[in-house]
Amino acid sequence: MVRRVAVVGAGSSGLACIKICVEEGLEPVCFESSDDIGGLWKFKESPEPERSSIYRSLVVNTSKEMMCYSDFPMPADYPNYMHNSQLLQYYRLYADHFDLLRYIHFQTTVKSVAQRPDFSLSGQWDIATINKDGEEERNVFDAVLVCSGHYTHPSLPLSGFPGYETFSGRCFHSWEYKDADACRGKRVVVVGIGNSGGDIAVEISRSAKKTFLSTRQGAWVIGRMSSNGLPLDMTAITRLNNMLTLLLPNTLVNWAAERALNYKYDHRLYGLKPKHRLMDRRPLINDDLPGRILLGALAMKTNLKGFKDSGVEFEDGSVEENIDAVVFCTGYNGTFPFMPSVLTHGPQRELTLYKTLFPPSLVRPTLAVMGLFQTKGPITPIVEMQVRWAVKVFTGSSSLPPKEKMLEVIKSERKRNMKSYPCPRTAALQVEYIPYLDFMAKEVGVRPNLLTLLLTDPVLWVRIFFGPCTPYQYRLTGPGQWAGARQAILTQWERLAQPFRTRAVPESRPSAISPWALVLGGTVAMAFILSKTEITPVLSGAAQFLDRCKMFLKDSWFTVTPD
Repeated sequence: MVRRVAVVGAGSSGLACIKICVEEGLEPVCFESSDDIGGLWKFKESPEPERSSIYRSLVVNTSKEMMCYSDFPMPADYPNYMHNSQLLQYYRLYADHFDLLRYIHFQTTVKSVAQRPDFSLSGQWDIATINKDGEEERNVFDAVLVCSGHYTHPSLPLSGFPGYETFSGRCFHSWEYKDADACRGKRVVVVGIGNSGGDIAVEISRSAKKTFLSTRQGAWVIGRMSSNGLPLDMTAITRLNNMLTLLLPNTLVNWAAERALNYKYDHRLYGLKPKHRLMDRRPLINDDLPGRILLGALAMKTNLKGFKDSGVEFEDGSVEENIDAVVFCTGYNGTFPFMPSVLTHGPQRELTLYKTLFPPSLVRPTLAVMGLFQTKGPITPIVEMQVRWAVKVFTGSSSLPPKEKMLEVIKSERKRNMKSYPCPRTAALQVEYIPYLDFMAKEVGVRPNLLTLLLTDPVLWVRIFFGPCTPYQYRLTGPGQWAGARQAILTQWERLAQPFRTRAVPESRPSAISPWALVLGGTVAMAFILSKTEITPVLSGAAQFLDRCKMFLKDSWFTVTPD
């Protein structure tokens, strides 16, 4: 019987693991190699080997209502997109609220995780750790949750570029980057157009003499702000949009979305247009990149080909001389050196995971790896659901398919994803946000029943189906149900609006013509065209229909209903 669970890492994923283990009556023991919680989001002035590292100005690219823990909304006065320091403060509030710190052993590094000799019967693990005094300890655990992240070993492909040995400038990975002070007045090349590459290129371009952003394939660029100034993810990640994406032809969806983006700034004109369609891959989230290109502070370039003394050459044959620095935003190697060799393969010790979570080779499913995925949406809600599912599997409340079936699913999903991501390693990490959450929620027993909600609570149904897919939806019913989930959904737009209320603004004057009058007028005109002889009953029916729609929308969307 599973009781004692080892949690490796006390970042955002590790905190969720501790809390959910306690919630399920288990005994978590968390090992954190640093002296604080937060993991990736704990900024340090200097990067530390084998630990994640972020730059000083980093701001999240998912909004607070979408990325919070499912039973702990962020404070209403928090900005919708937070600086890294404020997100860390939220994690401290979460840890304090659920009293999680007492389960964490700080400055304790996990050196090895190994199956015990009787693993086929017990499913237990031997875990070796080293504390801050250099003392090694060994402990036995019934299960393991790995939350050490995969942004700790930077990938710096210098050997793939001829001439780097004699290049007079500095070459370094974004893992080392903290701010743009060292680039002031210089000519800098940034390689890679992921979210970090876009952020760093924009920041450097504000003080550098000239900045070049080198990309192999380009990217579709989307800002954090959507229509009416609302957060992008709160308007885009909805169950309605997910359904439309599944029902409509992919070509049509891509055409409409790309047309809307290009209406704001032509990606071809700006040198951003990629080879892939918009919906095929994750876009680049950046508010300022097109503006920096427009101002001439930043120039787009093709893929880096090599170095030439003090300059660099690109694949289109162009050369930029007198380059002072090259920043490689080329990703990370997702390695787990403490993991058993039987679970990894290849020179970089890659993991094969069922649903990006469970190693299919284990006779007893008592180990799970958190957060090893990529998606078009926030990370925290998915990790939290991964933990809830993993704990159910550990305790026997949920079961996994046979090994052969899991391998078949892994192969099938990788093959499907390779249509958009040709690299097998990258393809294996991709998950669709709402479908993946719903799949796990069904396994846990917490997936919202939309038909039942429509019949019993239509006001809430409207918010869930048409509104953003916020994490609270998965706390409405079933194991781990939270009494405040319904109210959290009904008040999410209030919390979104709260940080904007810093100045009293004049009330809007009522329009001379009501929008409902326009709709009614259109209905009247259509009715007149369709039936001149039966105009009176048609008008009467149309008016009644509009009144009902108006009342329903007013009650369900704009009125906050208490529990």
